Amino acid sequence: MKTKEILERKYLPPTLDIVFQRLFGREESKEITKDFLEHILGKSIETIDLSKTKILERNKPRDKQSILDVRAEINGEENCNVEMQMVDHDALIARILFYWSKMFQGSIHKGDPYSKLKKTVSILIANFSIKGLEELEYHTKWKIIEEKDRIVILTDLLEIHIIELPKIQGREEEKDGLLDWLFFLRNPESERTKKGMEENEKIQDAEKELAKLKEDEELEDLEFREWIAEMDRQASIDTAERRGKEKGEKEEKRNTARKLLKMKMSIQDIMQVTELTEEEIKQIQEESKK
Repeated sequence: MKTKEILERKYLPPTLDIVFQRLFGREESKEITKDFLEHILGKSIETIDLSKTKILERNKPRDKQSILDVRAEINGEENCNVEMQMVDHDALIARILFYWSKMFQGSIHKGDPYSKLKKTVSILIANFSIKGLEELEYHTKWKIIEEKDRIVILTDLLEIHIIELPKIQGREEEKDGLLDWLFFLRNPESERTKKGMEENEKIQDAEKELAKLKEDEELEDLEFREWIAEMDRQASIDTAERRGKEKGEKEEKRNTARKLLKMKMSIQDIMQVTELTEEEIKQIQEESKK
């Protein structure tokens, strides 16, 4: 997306973590967050406490290791962490478990019995498709279950929800409360989002809050810098992957050249087969003599 297009948008993108956190992580927005979580978790929420969410202050430098999440205590008896993730990486699932374990451990204090450990729920909303989950639905719920018969759940203390936003494409005609919210996150200006607002006034409230965030010039500046940083991070990942692929292809050509040299094929013919230069093939030839 071009810089001009970013600045001319009607809303700041809810999928950017700093905007997501401001929208759902503040105490004044708890009715919005409560409705959103009810649709994800599939249950009624009586009370919700967002006071443990650490909101990034305006213009505060952001450490690259910081996680902008939403922390909620639900009905006074379980902890919930919600994270919006823009960029995929190999350790994504391991990181979900790591942050779940930190929150689970933090639910009791030194000297408390294990019985006081609270149910801990982690929710990951990914703005990309996750490798290995291609055949699954856009919303999956994970627990520890016995492997053979897959009937008995070991404990209710662990629960992980994974939502992949790209998978909702093509489901615009479906009537579903969670989809209403997800289409709002994906594109708050879409026709599908407008239909969702007609069904759920809390999404209307979220749209109004999102519009207010757009009026906050300091937040928009911070959001823009975060957007650029996110694109830079993705570009770095893409570059590393491309270079790794090129390196692998190069080594494969060198291995082919080694085999062809052993077969006494001429350097000119090897150049045509491998697309290596004459100098590169001669270097491989000298290396083989050592």
